Order: sequence, then structure tokens, then C-alpha cells
Amino acid sequence: MDYKQAGVDIEEGYRAVGKYRELAAATANNAVLNSIGSFAGMYSLKEFKLEEPVLVSGTDGVGTKLDIAIRMKKYDTVGIDCVAMCVNDILCHGARPLFFLDYLATGKLDAAVAAEIVKGVSIGCRETGMALLGGETAEMPGFYDEGKYDIAGFAVGIVDRKKIITGEKIREGDALLGIASSGPHSNGFSLIRKVIPDLNEDFGGMPIGRALLEPTRLYVKPVLSLMEKMEIRGMAHITGGGFHENVPRMFGCPATPDSSGVLGSAQNSSNTSQLSAVIRDPLGPAYEGRWKVPAVFARIAYGVKNHDAKNTAPLTPAAVQEAGEEILRSDQEIKKLMFNTYNMGIGLVLALAPEDAQQAAAFLEDQGFPAWEIGRVEKSTNGGLRFV
Repeated sequence: MDYKQAGVDIEEGYRAVGKYRELAAATANNAVLNSIGSFAGMYSLKEFKLEEPVLVSGTDGVGTKLDIAIRMKKYDTVGIDCVAMCVNDILCHGARPLFFLDYLATGKLDAAVAAEIVKGVSIGCRETGMALLGGETAEMPGFYDEGKYDIAGFAVGIVDRKKIITGEKIREGDALLGIASSGPHSNGFSLIRKVIPDLNEDFGGMPIGRALLEPTRLYVKPVLSLMEKMEIRGMAHITGGGFHENVPRMFGCPATPDSSGVLGSAQNSSNTSQLSAVIRDPLGPAYEGRWKVPAVFARIAYGVKNHDAKNTAPLTPAAVQEAGEEILRSDQEIKKLMFNTYNMGIGLVLALAPEDAQQAAAFLEDQGFPAWEIGRVEKSTNGGLRFV
């Protein structure tokens, strides 16, 4: 028996790497010192003239959204998701992304499918100014089912220490600016797969599976540009845990190290620990000036409410949508679940001086990123977040 008979096709691996090489080359810049195929990627920091450069790293995957991609046989967007989930996180600390590495695992490698996934990674890297510096493709027969894939990634960025965004500059009365998401992004798909079993269901003239594969928005370029115009005091990437878990994280920890040299910890007891976020409920009685929750979340809410329903007459897509919107407005338990699981239309939240909010929203809108003033910061002994 040889390696191929054991389930690992080395030649298919070579074909995949050949396809990756061109995709990675499209992301390269003068700081990249070698190409795909070396034992490690090399990136020069010579061009960064910072007083005290700090590397900022983040890692993440796509989760069970991959199951939607596999079932729809559409693989070119999940790579963008993988990049976005990593770079949007490191952006929250003011870091400019430098390079990315990915890890792709499967039971039986198909070079064409793998290349489609990495194509998305390459697109995400180009759109955020990163180099795809390297990666790993693992073929593991008998461990993953044939046809199944998993992808994870690792991003590294850079920021001058004095410009790290930690949340320590957030003050009572600061405005909270929310930037539009493109849908569920890459969170909550274990629930979505349970409550929307038919991916070919009509959703606004397309299969809902296609709508669910809309990739996570990449906020890097517009937000880095905005940082050059005004001070951003805090940022929160709305990922798993939705609003309730992620918005309070922006209050963070100070950039002054404690006696151990670690940022925050002993220092994090005065200003930010006494702050909380107040969000203007987009589903409340007054809608003017608030963001509109995208239709896909009403469809998910409908599924949550009715997934066990039996012997009910089928509804038209329009009726399902209308029922889902009513559920979000009237069922407080499901509404809380949704805001504690999904971004509900806001992918990134910024804290900034109230006098800067209108200008920031206009600038982001011009960049193609709709934004709304969704709330404010207030003093609170309880911390956390509440809706009004």
C-alpha cells in the first residue's frame, strides 16, 4: 500500500499549491521577501517608521457557515469570511493588517475546490492591503468526511504603541457609531442550519442559501482612513455573542502596563469599568434615524419561533418575512436571543467624541459603508449594555 491508497493524493496537493501560488502572488508587496513554497513566510518591517511598533495578531475560522458553502457548492466567499473575521478583530485595536496565513483541512483534496476557497482568502487580503504569506493544506482521510472542508486563518498587523486603541479614552457622553453589516457574517450558523433547513427556499428572488453566503464585510480601509481624520476611542467587532457580549468589550484595558508589563489588568479599575453602552433599539416604537434590521434576521427569527411547528399551512415567502418581523418586535425572548447571537445589521461599533459622529457617518457613507449613530456611552455601576 502507498500513500495514495491510504487516501492522500500528493499530486493533487501539488496541483493545489500551484493554484495557490498565483493567488498569493497577487497579494504580495515589497515587504514580502519570499514566495509560497518556502518553509516559512518572511515579511520585512523596515518600511514602518514607528517609535514603538507593536504587532497585533488575531486568529479565527468560518465555523459551520462552511456547511452552507459545501451544500450550495459555492466556495469562493468563505475565504473572505476567514480573512474578515481575523482582520476586523485586530482593527479594533487600531492595527493595520500586514500579512495572513491560512489552514485548510479536508478528507479528500480537490485542487479546484481548495483553490476556490483560497481565492476568497486572496480577495480578502487584497481588499485589506495584506499579503497572503503562506498556509497549510491538510488532507486527512478518515478524519474528515469526503467533500468536507474546514478553514482557519491568522492575521498579523502593526500599530505604534501610543496609538493603540484600548478603550481607556472613552468618556461618558461619547457617541456610538454603528457600521452596516452584510448579514449574519460568520456567526450563529449552527442555529441558522437548524431553523432554515431548505437552502433553496426563495428569499427575495434568490435561494436563501446564496443570501446566507454573503461574505463578512471588511472594515479595514474605511476605518483606517477615518482614523487619520479623527480620534476613534474604542471599537467593537460584533461577532459571536452579538451586541450583549461584544459592545462592552470596547471599554477594554489601558495601554499603560502594570508592574508585570501587561497592558491593563491592575490599571482597569477607574474610568472604563464604570461605563456602559446605551443602544437605541432599532425595533422599538420610534424608528426615525435608527438602522433597519436586515430581512435575513427576520427570517431567522421566524425559524426560531416555528421550527417545531407541525401541520401548519405553508406560508408565502412574503408572509414568512412579515411574520418574522412581527416576532422580532413582539417576542422579547426571541429578540434577546437574536441580539445575543447576531450582529442584527451592525458589524462594527465605534466610540468617538459626540461632535465627530455626524462627520464620521458621512465619511463612511461616502466610502460605501452606511453608518448610524446608534447610541451613547453613560456612567453605570453595572457596566454592560442596555437598549432604550
